[in-house]
Amino acid sequence: MSVSLDINAEEPRWGDLDPLARAAIDATLAHLGHDPACFEVSLLACDDARIQGLNAGFRDKDKPTNVLSWPAWDLSAETAGGMPDAPETGTAEEPEALGDIALAYETCQREAAEQGKPFGDHVTHLIVHSVLHLLGYDHETDADAALMEKTEIAILATMGIADPYAGDESDPATDVAGAD
Repeated sequence: MSVSLDINAEEPRWGDLDPLARAAIDATLAHLGHDPACFEVSLLACDDARIQGLNAGFRDKDKPTNVLSWPAWDLSAETAGGMPDAPETGTAEEPEALGDIALAYETCQREAAEQGKPFGDHVTHLIVHSVLHLLGYDHETDADAALMEKTEIAILATMGIADPYAGDESDPATDVAGAD
């Protein structure tokens, strides 16, 4: 079975985001040893204007970003580079909420074009990245960023998506620009 996924599609240009989002979330949870059917995620598929308001309200950054995430629980590791705590596990009948994700269409579209990546691959990467945030992963320190990046690359490889960081010489703590 698959994750319980609630998509609020405010921006119609996203189209049917369910298959892509579900595949990314399921792959992330399964890679980490969790049964996707035991969890729930909410996803807001919005535009730059909406995410700019959320970014200003929650992060005091009055500009659009590609993705934001709000974990239901603080599962962050006690030490830099350490594994986050495991989430409480629900059941298929009563899945445990992991949190919320918001994606901005224009920013994701622009970044994919600038990076020469297929739009679907870029969005899949951002969803994997955000689900890892919901599960306590972060990129605040170099050690945390290295763990998160390594985990993202491994998950994306299981989905047939190339390493999104290949050839990227940027700071590993900020590789996914704006992704939080």
